[in-house]
Amino acid sequence: MNTKELAFAYKVRHALDENVQDIPASTSERLLNARKLALSHKKQHVAAHTVVPRAALSGATSSSFFSEHPVGAWLGRVSSVIPLIVLVLGLVSLHQAEKRQQLMEAASIDAEVLTDELPLSAYLDHGFDAYLAKEAN
Repeated sequence: MNTKELAFAYKVRHALDENVQDIPASTSERLLNARKLALSHKKQHVAAHTVVPRAALSGATSSSFFSEHPVGAWLGRVSSVIPLIVLVLGLVSLHQAEKRQQLMEAASIDAEVLTDELPLSAYLDHGFDAYLAKEAN
């Protein structure tokens, strides 16, 4: 509850407490019976079942090593970060391989241009990239 709702509840309770002496006995008895009936329908204390998510690959299973030793607790936390590190390293290596491939293709084109193995019409043609792709195959 926020503070406005709480203040309103206190005002209502105070107003009801001031006028409790003016309530007729029959109304008071009906209210008492209604309260007893409501309390009888109230559920008994039910144990709440909670689910605590656990990281699947964290290594922090039921092993007592991770809960008893400070080094084990540190290892348990670090082991949940290892998949992220592997993913980042994989993405970086893929990026570098792609860059290397593009560099090799550009070097091949430059070598062909510099050694004049291309016909002169290839330089004037708008489909120069298509020609290079055909020659590479």
